Amino acid sequence: MPWEKLYPVPDAVSPLTAAAALLQGLTAVTLLTESYNVQRDDTVLVHTVAGGMGLLLTQIAKTRGATVIGTTSTEAKAKLAREHGADHVILYPTENTVQRVLELTGGAGVDVIYDGVGKDTFESDFEMIRRTGTLVSYGSMSGAVPPVPLSKLTPKNVKLLRPYLSHYTVTLEERDRWGAELWKVLLGGQVKINIFQEYPFTAEGVQQAHRDLTQAGGKTTGKLVIKVAEK
Repeated sequence: MPWEKLYPVPDAVSPLTAAAALLQGLTAVTLLTESYNVQRDDTVLVHTVAGGMGLLLTQIAKTRGATVIGTTSTEAKAKLAREHGADHVILYPTENTVQRVLELTGGAGVDVIYDGVGKDTFESDFEMIRRTGTLVSYGSMSGAVPPVPLSKLTPKNVKLLRPYLSHYTVTLEERDRWGAELWKVLLGGQVKINIFQEYPFTAEGVQQAHRDLTQAGGKTTGKLVIKVAEK
């Protein structure tokens, strides 16, 4: 492997945890600092809060003293998100997300939105962001967002970003910085990595992982891991 794609893993971090944490963990720490630097007393909205990214964003934001509002699909997932620090969880199939966010923020909206959903949530994000807030659109689970005219940002002076992890980790210094930050929050007990299930490295195992991941209504929480071989 070329050196620029490698991250040294501390002995205290298991291979299972490292595999489950690395990609989304690095994404979370960079989004929470580079895209928008979450600080104490900020109010953060995290879509799909009970997924792998959602739980990581929630836990790290809470260590910084932020208030976290999350959206999810079931009460079981809402319970999981609360157990990981979410202050308020909105069940989007049965609740009006925009109305609830505005109620929870006294009509002002949130400081930052982390949106990995894409098309289905993008338009409503502009109703929930506060003046001079930041919208971080980092994923497209429901499809790509439509083209955005710059004038859409004007009514609230909104900042819109479409970040990509590999552009935050170009240099060796950047990779060292963010790798060290990820291992620090893991080893410090500030962040728990949730693993939904380990699957065997077989055609049947990989197929089942994809079925579980894409099941309508959302069956999985946290990370799905393919176990390639015994250590």
